[in-house]
Amino acid sequence: MDGYTSLNNTTSGLCFSTRFPPIVRLNNTITSHLFSTIFSGLGLTSNFFAFCVLLGAYRRTQSRSRSSFLIFLCGLVVTDFAGLLVTGSIVLTYHYNEFIWEEVDPNCHLCNFMGLSMVFFGLCPLLLGATMAIERFMGINRPFSRSSNMSKRRALCTVLLVLAFACFIGILPIMGLGHYKLQYPKSWCFFSITPEPVDQVFSLIFSLVGLLSIVVSILLNTVSVVTLFKVCCDRESVQRRRDHEVEMMVQLLGIMVIASVCWCPLLIFVAQTAASNESTVSNKTMQVNLLIYIRLVTWNQILDPWVYILFRRAVLRRVYPDLGRTRASIMSMYPMMTTSLRRKLTRVESMSP
Repeated sequence: MDGYTSLNNTTSGLCFSTRFPPIVRLNNTITSHLFSTIFSGLGLTSNFFAFCVLLGAYRRTQSRSRSSFLIFLCGLVVTDFAGLLVTGSIVLTYHYNEFIWEEVDPNCHLCNFMGLSMVFFGLCPLLLGATMAIERFMGINRPFSRSSNMSKRRALCTVLLVLAFACFIGILPIMGLGHYKLQYPKSWCFFSITPEPVDQVFSLIFSLVGLLSIVVSILLNTVSVVTLFKVCCDRESVQRRRDHEVEMMVQLLGIMVIASVCWCPLLIFVAQTAASNESTVSNKTMQVNLLIYIRLVTWNQILDPWVYILFRRAVLRRVYPDLGRTRASIMSMYPMMTTSLRRKLTRVESMSP
């Protein structure tokens, strides 16, 4: 043996066919149970707190566009919380009980469930982020169109459709397009990245869907921010509405930045590995790298709720007391605005009765 632990496919489920490098817990912090414990605890606590904050904001809001946006945010919080709860409970159970997967799950049902959960709860925030970017793009660029103000029922249906699509992708390996396998250090399951055609196709589907969601978010959010900066209103009530839209855009930009930083390394790694006909099954370096990228992705579920908590209008008011009080409140939040645009806003204010 070359130091790897190998399992025979004829006596074990297909999900146990991966060859693992030696697992040294004491000297390798990346495989330590402390990572999973701390990440799960922080994520669950943060998302629960964020859900309470969003629920209170949803009950108080009277704006249709903001209500729809809060429904999307609640969808993000719920999926992040559920993802950490489901996957974290399996991982922590393994770390603290050190059960043998082949004995507990000989038919790979648990491994398939965890793999599906990893894909489903992973794609949900990316797809929801892109959907929110589309909704805000329509709302800001068509502010007086009734169709741009999505109803609560329509927003809820949209969230459910996004979840259904993510679930469909997660089910593909169980239906035969790809495989879910136990991953290093034998505490979690994920789809297999190998030169096998079905594994390649699913790996590319997963990575391209994720990367496309991020690209859509970046493009549409950029256009929305530029449009929002260019809007000059001559009514105080409309200006207050714009302040709410600034709050929503700041939150959406925070979600986008966090998702891009946390997810792009994993998505690019999966796409490059699949496209180059490489395999993570028997490659020690790739298995460790995959684990590191998954740890980074977990930060997305931990940091997301703090975007909702910290970038609320009530908190922004403490930093920018003029927010929502004067027509220049939006401008005061963005001192890097061009001088010409500031002069334009000043002229509009001087002409107001």
